[in-house]
Amino acid sequence: PNGIDPNPALEAFRRLSRNSREFQGHGWGCCWRTGDGQWSFHHSIQPVWADGRDDFPSTPLFLAHARSAFRDEGIKVDNNMPFTDGRNVFIFNGELRGVKVKATGRIGAEKIFNTIKRFDKGDMADAVRRGVDIIVKRTRYVRAMNFILATPDDAHVCSLFNEDPDYFQLQTARIGNTKVICSDRFELGSDAAWLPVANNSFQTIAVCPPPS
Repeated sequence: PNGIDPNPALEAFRRLSRNSREFQGHGWGCCWRTGDGQWSFHHSIQPVWADGRDDFPSTPLFLAHARSAFRDEGIKVDNNMPFTDGRNVFIFNGELRGVKVKATGRIGAEKIFNTIKRFDKGDMADAVRRGVDIIVKRTRYVRAMNFILATPDDAHVCSLFNEDPDYFQLQTARIGNTKVICSDRFELGSDAAWLPVANNSFQTIAVCPPPS
């Protein structure tokens, strides 16, 4: 309820990104929920490991994304996640081939975000499942489609991959009341035990409200 300091985990994420077998240096971004239930953002065209900002405030929800641009295309800060529509935020890692879905968006990840939102009738968890189902049916091959779509109240996680689990299987850990989900394991301290997130699964994580 009083939030967590995201800076130590972010520093570990920097090292993870720098050492990734896939280049993750096409810029990065993060967002965090403020005390009044709004979002604040930081985006940079620098690789995450070259951006030394370490003063992010305590928050009940923090998301960070390091970009590896498909075919090294569209490398500009506007294409860096998290994407937002004001209320919802979205980060994505994966690759889809032969997608036949009409949606607006600068890059594929933003088109997935906008497709899912079409199904939101007040239940975002249901929208995520329905949107993913439609996208899978209209895609020739889903190499992987991992994402987190968050509101100020909860975070909806999709884990889906058809190859290379060493790279695409999400990992999760819990430290006290704090839940962490990442595309790979990183240093969290001796009391943290990482577990793989099941493939072809969805979960919704409730975000603690601020203390009254």
